Amino acid sequence: MSSLGLQATGAALEAVDRHVPTLVEDRVASRLAQKDHTLWGPAAEEEASQRLGWMDLIEDSRALLPQIEQLRRELQNEGITRIVLAGMGGSSLAPEVIAATAGRELTVLDSTDPEMVGNVLAADIQQTALVVSSKSGSTVETDSQRRVFEQAFTDAGLTAGRHMIVVTDPGSPLEQTATEAGYRQVFTADPTVGGRYSALTAFGLVPTGLAGVDVAALLDDAEEAMEMLRDDDVDNLGLQLGAALGGTTPLRNKLIFSDEGSGIPGFADWAEQLIAESTGKEGTGVLPVVVHAGDPETQSPLAEAADLLQVRLVAGPEDRDDEESLEPRTGDHAIEVFGSLGAQLILWEFATAVAGRLLGINPFDQPDVESAKAAARGLLDSPAEQSPADRTLNGMDLRGPADIIDAEDLASVLRGVAQAVPADGYLSIQVYLDRLGMAEVEQLRPALASLAGRPVTFGWGPRFLHSTGQYHKGGPAHGVVLQITADSDTDLEIPGRPFTFGTLIAAQAAGDASVLREAGLTVVQVHLTDRRAGVAELLGAVSSA
Repeated sequence: MSSLGLQATGAALEAVDRHVPTLVEDRVASRLAQKDHTLWGPAAEEEASQRLGWMDLIEDSRALLPQIEQLRRELQNEGITRIVLAGMGGSSLAPEVIAATAGRELTVLDSTDPEMVGNVLAADIQQTALVVSSKSGSTVETDSQRRVFEQAFTDAGLTAGRHMIVVTDPGSPLEQTATEAGYRQVFTADPTVGGRYSALTAFGLVPTGLAGVDVAALLDDAEEAMEMLRDDDVDNLGLQLGAALGGTTPLRNKLIFSDEGSGIPGFADWAEQLIAESTGKEGTGVLPVVVHAGDPETQSPLAEAADLLQVRLVAGPEDRDDEESLEPRTGDHAIEVFGSLGAQLILWEFATAVAGRLLGINPFDQPDVESAKAAARGLLDSPAEQSPADRTLNGMDLRGPADIIDAEDLASVLRGVAQAVPADGYLSIQVYLDRLGMAEVEQLRPALASLAGRPVTFGWGPRFLHSTGQYHKGGPAHGVVLQITADSDTDLEIPGRPFTFGTLIAAQAAGDASVLREAGLTVVQVHLTDRRAGVAELLGAVSSA
């Protein structure tokens, strides 16, 4: 295992010094290792009692490895070499970072955008195996992806079930569907492990193992780290990290995640879901803001804001050219973490549970995620004609507060969005487009951060609904939302459903916007009638703003 280490400075170090001795005295580490469900208070006990299986999953996960390897060999012998993962939230974010870190190809389909689904569907269908990954099996995105792939395999003259693999909880509707349809293999995972804590269960291991990742080494690293995390000791890195995340006073509730050579691509995106969905509730929580080194949130004066804590993912000493890179920076309030992927996965899960105790919340529920789902279902069940836009500008339909969208040009509208962010708030850019084909829209994030002088998050819809969406609705109501949707030149039917992918993603965006407004957030919606031209115009406008 590569070394695992942490350094805290400023307010983060103060939180470590203040809280870790008490956490040791209260035996939090050993009690967590023993699955003590009383650690988060009476209100959390019922949920926690069913959600601590991640503390001792290594043995069960190792038992899966021969099955995964045998299936991988069988698929390769049949010329099935492309693995596509249909999953959302924890079912997709962990496999994505595991595969990327190992340099293995895994296509993660976590969208209902018809262009993205269509593009993934069109590539090498004969050589494709679909891993359908869902704890319940009822997640609308994953169910829709399963249906359209099953039809595509059949239309290509293939036996669909031979190309379909399922990862789910035992007894779920998806397990029943897969068994009745004769899918190639069904893997079941421990139902006492929540989705965002499932990286080292079948949900993380099956798709990545089939893609060729050495998942045994991943488990080895995690197991070694877990030995340290069980100790009631002031040197326990899980206690230190949890104290820094949830124990600063006053709470630094924006975590600015930047990767400065960790060698773990995409790790911050996984941590974003874990932390935001676990802590963002009851009007509190901490919001991860994923940035690049050198972005506005890492530079003065924005980096020095009193509600920000820098989180730097760095290389370990043995991989570092500059031994001075972990030296404290002047005026720094930061956490710097290094280590192998398996070790860090279990470290951050442990620390998030500890942070939940310090914040006084239940880190295992997600009470506000369902609200957006319910709003989308309502629009799908009883479609209402879309109300006219508040304004049309340059071929874009705008909806939102008049003092923002009635500005003279698009650059002024974007400037107004940035200026609407309160002094202790954040801007959330939510883009319902093809994340694999239109990554350039992410350039909006640092540009708007410069304009706003405040942290800016970026989320691809609908995947962020299973991640930061919980914080947006359950955390402090000090966010401003810029939602970007678009027409598509193509649409896709969903077999057995009365709606298309285009209808579904539109309902998800509209439903979430409605819930966010009800939660007290300022929401500006921009709908592009021509997605590629519209994105180019937005980028041009933010540059001139």
